[in-house]
Amino acid sequence: MADSTGREAVAAVWRIESARIVGAFARYTGDFALAEDLAQEALAEALVNWPRDGVPRNPAGWLLTVGRRRAIDAFRRRAALDDRYSALARDLGEGGVAAGGPPAESASAQTPWDPDQVDDDVLALIFIACHPVLSREARIALTLRVVGGLSSDEIAKAFLAPTATVQARITRAKKTLAAARVPFAVPSAQERSERLGSVLSVIYVIFTEGSSATSGDDLIRFDLAGEAQRLARVLARLMPAEPEVHGLLALLELTAARFPARADSEGQPILLAHQNRRRWDRAAIRRGRAALDRVTRVGRGLGAYGLQAAIAECHAVAASVDTTDWDRIVLLYEALGRLAPSPVVDLNRAVAVSMAQGPSAALRIVDELKTSAALANSHLLPSVRSELLTRLGRSGEARAELELAIRLCGNERERALLAKKLAEL
Repeated sequence: MADSTGREAVAAVWRIESARIVGAFARYTGDFALAEDLAQEALAEALVNWPRDGVPRNPAGWLLTVGRRRAIDAFRRRAALDDRYSALARDLGEGGVAAGGPPAESASAQTPWDPDQVDDDVLALIFIACHPVLSREARIALTLRVVGGLSSDEIAKAFLAPTATVQARITRAKKTLAAARVPFAVPSAQERSERLGSVLSVIYVIFTEGSSATSGDDLIRFDLAGEAQRLARVLARLMPAEPEVHGLLALLELTAARFPARADSEGQPILLAHQNRRRWDRAAIRRGRAALDRVTRVGRGLGAYGLQAAIAECHAVAASVDTTDWDRIVLLYEALGRLAPSPVVDLNRAVAVSMAQGPSAALRIVDELKTSAALANSHLLPSVRSELLTRLGRSGEARAELELAIRLCGNERERALLAKKLAEL
């Protein structure tokens, strides 16, 4: 029992504190890759010692102290007795925590933990993990690893990639950051503004994959979507004056509010029109609407994420599909299309137009998207087109579109829903 309790405590503390711990090590060593290694070594020590000796009174401080001692050992091995080592050794003093042992009473006072800089550490981690010198895949993997605290196995499972591939991406990402001499620091205001879009995009991609899994047996990957929500909340707390940060948070909260009603007890998808809206998470809706209100209070209007959040709010406050303000949703999609043009936005606008103006008007929009390269391998276009054709009474064409959608769909649950529609036709 003690062994199980100790391991559960390690997992809980790591998930909550990993970003702060890695950030503290990175700030004190000036080496991002070393900081991540030190955090992992401290975690390994905890997995051995906490189940055996009990959970320390200050778990985060314990990890910080053990990691700092590993940093000193690393500097010693490198024979680099420079200012960084001197500062670390001077702060540690005599009688500190022995490697592998429980911390002394004064451990929390001795740890490299600056309360005034903790938030900056996390903010710096987020921006470093999403640095533009990295590929999109590397940004996602590194963000989930160093900011989210997920293991390589967890990341690999989430994105259906081999663990070795994920580990290689993370390793290459750290080497790329080192080669580019990316400093561990919160970027300047101008750099933050330039790179914020990349940060928000990575969090959005993580949530999107969690909320609508592109492949596999699960319709929703709750821990992946939940991790994106957590990252968005952290970012909103650290950057309260950025409207798009609150816009993204609002979008994620309002979208996740529908999760409890999106699948039945067997995991089969339930379409929006048939969802039991009493099962929607009202607390998440309140949080999402509050975040959307903050966008308005901050000013500068709604950005791309804010507009999507406003669309999600229209659904959240409606009692049914029929009472939804589809005209407003069409206007919001038109604004989104001008601000962030995308075939996916146009496809979603077509769905809203079909509800506000009828299937004929929507089909004209969808037919214009048939040549879009971005949707060529997506099941969404033929799926929407089939729905419109069905409503127009063109069943033969609708069946052909559904058959194509089934071939293109990678998610087992969604494919089953499409097959059911085909059988009904």
